[in-house]
Amino acid sequence: MLTIDGSHLEGGGQILRLAVALSALDRIPVTVTRIRKNRPKPGLAPQHIAAIQAVAETCSAECTGLSPGSREISFVPGRLQRADLVIDPGTAGSIPLIIQAWLPVALAVGGSITISGGTEVLWSPTIDYVKHVFAPVLHRAGASIDITVLERGYYPRGGGQVHVRVEPSRPGPITIPNEGTCGIVSCSAGLPAHVVERQAAAARNLLERDAGLTCTVALDHRESGAGIGSSVTAWSGAKGAVSLGKRGLPAEKVGKTAAQALADECRRPGTVDAHLADQLLIYLARYGGEYSTHSLSMHAATACSLLTEFGHDIRCREGEPVRFSA
Repeated sequence: MLTIDGSHLEGGGQILRLAVALSALDRIPVTVTRIRKNRPKPGLAPQHIAAIQAVAETCSAECTGLSPGSREISFVPGRLQRADLVIDPGTAGSIPLIIQAWLPVALAVGGSITISGGTEVLWSPTIDYVKHVFAPVLHRAGASIDITVLERGYYPRGGGQVHVRVEPSRPGPITIPNEGTCGIVSCSAGLPAHVVERQAAAARNLLERDAGLTCTVALDHRESGAGIGSSVTAWSGAKGAVSLGKRGLPAEKVGKTAAQALADECRRPGTVDAHLADQLLIYLARYGGEYSTHSLSMHAATACSLLTEFGHDIRCREGEPVRFSA
């Protein structure tokens, strides 16, 4: 059994999600110790348990230690099999991060998952980032992924719901085209309709003025929901940025924050943004290919280290830009 130090480098939930996904795909039992040791609240949170369970149900894994606050788990995978899952962590935990654990495994055999929780929460990509920045890279490689946002969910109440369906596929190498679509999605739940309009207008105006980007705009205004909140996701090709609303923060500020972050990414070298770079590494290891970004994040360094422990050869050439290949 392979033992993984859950406090290594980034030392957060990423290690758990990636470790169980690789365990399932490579049929290597793992123990993850010292889980989130240096976090303010160490150990497993409901969101992490939900992600592990989603992978476990796709490979009939035997697990121990799946309880809130646990600092060690074992994961013994069985045979991969198509499954249609319903996962609810019971909190506003990030739906995109649960997808992050499940998707690499599901692509091997197909299946679907309906997840409840937060569609847009702090320290996580938004579901719109997953749909418009991350998933298109895998679509171009030949993966079949369909994402439907049923309900929006915001911290602290959650209540979001997303359905993802994938078909078994053997994607080709990961490559990033020189040009791609540009877009803005402005969302809200439980707020007046003018909020999404103001967010989108501010984002579009800044991107047109400062980055020379002409973006399509989509507004998703939900009159009601379990929680109240808003977000903006903006992207150009395989570079994206997000911003979340909060009480007292003007809608225009939410839009400008996402747009400015995207404009900054577009000015920097590389074919993908720094966040996407680490999210794609498991697919690079499995399918081959190459891409680059402007700097080596701690998340990317952690993913490269963990992939190496599982025997995958990921090449990371540091410089400006940083280049990843397999």
